Amino acid sequence: MGHETALTQISFPGTWKEEDIDDCILDKSNFTQVTTQLDEYFCGKRQKFNVPLDLRGTPFQKQVWQQLSSIPYGTTTNYAEIAKSINNPKGCRAVGLANGKNPIPIIIPCHRVIGKDGTLTGFGGGLDIKQQLLNLERKVLYS
Repeated sequence: MGHETALTQISFPGTWKEEDIDDCILDKSNFTQVTTQLDEYFCGKRQKFNVPLDLRGTPFQKQVWQQLSSIPYGTTTNYAEIAKSINNPKGCRAVGLANGKNPIPIIIPCHRVIGKDGTLTGFGGGLDIKQQLLNLERKVLYS
């Protein structure tokens, strides 16, 4: 979803709320760049996105989302590391909550955040999709 100039949200099937649908632009012609770049990502031909985003969240959430965007393709990090990187070493839970509110998954790669013990943790699209995204990136990176 978005408006004429920027993407505001990506939702997984079955996760839309009624208020999201009310704000949704059904004219997909504005999203050619987004769909092309997502197609390239899923085909293993794109590792970074450069589409205009309009992030809507608190200043803290935006800080976390910006940090998520710096996680290198094909790698993972954990909530504690993100908290340290934004100078809030005790903010692991707050980072987790902000990560869970990420409105633009995949492009802002929240799927690259895992538990400190290496286990997969929550993801809006489900853990199976999170694992598939990580597998795709590792396959591309190491092939």
